[in-house]
Amino acid sequence: MTQLTGHSSALDFAQPEPVDMASGKYVKLWQGPQHPGITGNMSLELTLDGDTIIDCKTHVGYLHRGFEKLMERRSFIQNFTVVCRIAVPEPTFNEYLYSHAVEQLSGIKIPERAIWLRTMNLELMRLASFLMWIGGMSGAFGQYTVPNWTTAYRDFVLDLFEEMTGARIYHMYIVPGGVRAGLPDGFEKRARDIMDGAEKLLDQVERVMFNNAVFKARSKGLGIITPDMIDPYGIVGPNARACGVERDIRKDEPYLAYDQLNFETITGKDSDAYERAYLRLQETRQCISLIRQCLDKAPKDGPFQADMPNVLHWKIPAGETYVKAECTRGEYGYYMVTDGSEFVRRVHVRGPSYTHAIAVMERLAVGNNIADIAGLMVSLHTYPPEIER
Repeated sequence: MTQLTGHSSALDFAQPEPVDMASGKYVKLWQGPQHPGITGNMSLELTLDGDTIIDCKTHVGYLHRGFEKLMERRSFIQNFTVVCRIAVPEPTFNEYLYSHAVEQLSGIKIPERAIWLRTMNLELMRLASFLMWIGGMSGAFGQYTVPNWTTAYRDFVLDLFEEMTGARIYHMYIVPGGVRAGLPDGFEKRARDIMDGAEKLLDQVERVMFNNAVFKARSKGLGIITPDMIDPYGIVGPNARACGVERDIRKDEPYLAYDQLNFETITGKDSDAYERAYLRLQETRQCISLIRQCLDKAPKDGPFQADMPNVLHWKIPAGETYVKAECTRGEYGYYMVTDGSEFVRRVHVRGPSYTHAIAVMERLAVGNNIADIAGLMVSLHTYPPEIER
């Protein structure tokens, strides 16, 4: 286990007193849904006493929604155009989990080469997502140099996706039975060059963002998550690891090729906005190491797709399964039920955003200054479509 250094603070775990709006003492203000301090199309209904937040309610419904019900009305292969939209900045995790659930129910075993290509694809997605997040976190505190750097460099990672999958955002590369293609000529060298550049970029980000006195002053002590909150609130991923909870599905319940990769679970000490951000910076560096290991160990030839039936008329045996993976924000799960027909009977998606953006956000916002609400929200790393699903 790799542990980050932190500082000590305390959080009153008691629930806030009900707000009497009829008293005329308080002001209600909406932040979002179209606002640079909101992580996507959602809204916060804030109740203020001066510039201090005394109540916060999360509102969703401003984005594409109803994915689970849409999947019940489409064939198994058609659902790939649906699942990608559930987490726009990192659609690959939805591709993998949907495919894995279908494979478990239909008894399909994927080739070794596909296992490694899937693992590398997921880690590339993690890198692209973290680069976007680091820029958003810096921008939430008024530092706009870093988002220009990270957003620009994320485009180089998207170039790799374009070479590997034919698309930059919605790849639909991981499919039942394996992946759609192998690696193009020259991909390995270009990927290693981009990983080298990403490492140098992260060193610059650490100097400019994390050593900045203003960023430290505003983010340290903001939105502290304590270990006793983890299970009651369903907190997962970096938000949980930043307060010392050593949970990472890639290590605890290895899948794909993660049991053949060399890495440790990174944890922190006090999960405030600064510690959560610094832990994600370290996990971004870890992504680069894992991608390099995949490039070293992945088979260079061999099948990348199992023998498959006609997917346009594919009837999967009746059954149910739950599969999960560690996305950038923690445990991401798919519960799937089939009834033997050409359509899925039920799909339920468990994304971290549901708890982090509603229960956790509403709790941590109380008592903070309105100027810090954007930084607090970004520090929890949430995606609204997961809530709507």
